[in-house]
Amino acid sequence: MNILFLADNFPPERNAQASRVYERACHWVRWGHRVTVITCAPNFPEGKVYPGFRNKWYQTENLSGIRVVRVKTFIAANVGTIRRILDYVSYMPASFCAGLFQPRPDVVAATSPLLFAAISGWALACVKRVPFVMEVSDLWPDSIIAVGAMKRSVILRWLEKVELFLYRQAAPVAVLTQAFKENLIQRGIAESKITIAMNGVDLSRFQPRPRDNALASQWGIASDDFVLSYIGTLGMAHDLGNVLECAKLIERPNIKFLFVGPGAEREKLVREASKLGLKNVIFVPPQPKELMPGFWSLSDIALVHLKDVPLFRTVIPSKIFEAMGMGLPIILVAPEGEASRIILEENAGMWVPASDPSALAEAVQLLEGNFALRSSLAESSRAAASRHSRERQAEDMMGCFTRAITLSGQDRSITTDRQLS
Repeated sequence: MNILFLADNFPPERNAQASRVYERACHWVRWGHRVTVITCAPNFPEGKVYPGFRNKWYQTENLSGIRVVRVKTFIAANVGTIRRILDYVSYMPASFCAGLFQPRPDVVAATSPLLFAAISGWALACVKRVPFVMEVSDLWPDSIIAVGAMKRSVILRWLEKVELFLYRQAAPVAVLTQAFKENLIQRGIAESKITIAMNGVDLSRFQPRPRDNALASQWGIASDDFVLSYIGTLGMAHDLGNVLECAKLIERPNIKFLFVGPGAEREKLVREASKLGLKNVIFVPPQPKELMPGFWSLSDIALVHLKDVPLFRTVIPSKIFEAMGMGLPIILVAPEGEASRIILEENAGMWVPASDPSALAEAVQLLEGNFALRSSLAESSRAAASRHSRERQAEDMMGCFTRAITLSGQDRSITTDRQLS
């Protein structure tokens, strides 16, 4: 199968979309398929082009057997509104034009949350007369309203109409959660065209390992410290000020809160921790993706945190699965919903209601003082990882592609079996 995939984030960027698209594509290539990804120069989230790359109109490279086409876009940091919107919008015409020069694929796919990538993908599918698959990783534009980045307006109502149009044009729609599927059905999208391809973890990279003592020493973590790690984007969706309030309530030097990653809220959190005089909070600047397992190894508990808004009942953060791969017990702080259901059903950790620092402090101290409970949760967490692997998600998405081609009547005896590997 020849797959043309549109995603504005891709390695060496480190966010969830980049990892998801890349890791699945590696499986597709290994199974014998051809994959081209149209993306932009890596710059997320700082809005600065990574060393060794240039923001050029058209450039190609090969990454793990994936043909990567990078296009020129307006580049902006992941803060503010207007400049970010210009960044997102500029990817649409650039990716469409680049797509016109690619060999005719069997299927065109695009991933949200950005509708602009999906618009480009749909247009390319129309021009090349092949089926279009839309992956929904976030209910955008609802998500930008939920985090307070924008308020409801005429523009957002228009974008919602575009969103529904794209869902109807796609054949099929792939969603990351059951709640997303239910949302689309309630909004008039036929259930028969929606497939769930739940997020997962690359088990070849994320697996239990001893604590990296050199890394621990570098960041002032002692052998007897109890470490809770938040690893990922420190953004508006995560309400991490709640964690700082928890750290203030505990204020025990041997219980440390480790933050690793970039994000729009990072500097604000650093200032707030300093203002509160917190000595038990460590901020690590953005690190390469390949170093993440080392930072996870410093952890006794994985902390997953979301803002207290109704929309986030439908979200399953990808770091849940990375923590499972590492065999870590998880404390999930979020509205009750899809993510809490997984944590509790898998017995992989504890769920704490959002925006309740006292409840979070109680959970932290309970796990710190109960080794048997931690061990039990860690064992269950590791066992759950195999049920949420990236390979399984790659298979689900490949099923979407095959189904789209079959429904379009363009089946060219495409083989999807692993016998290609």
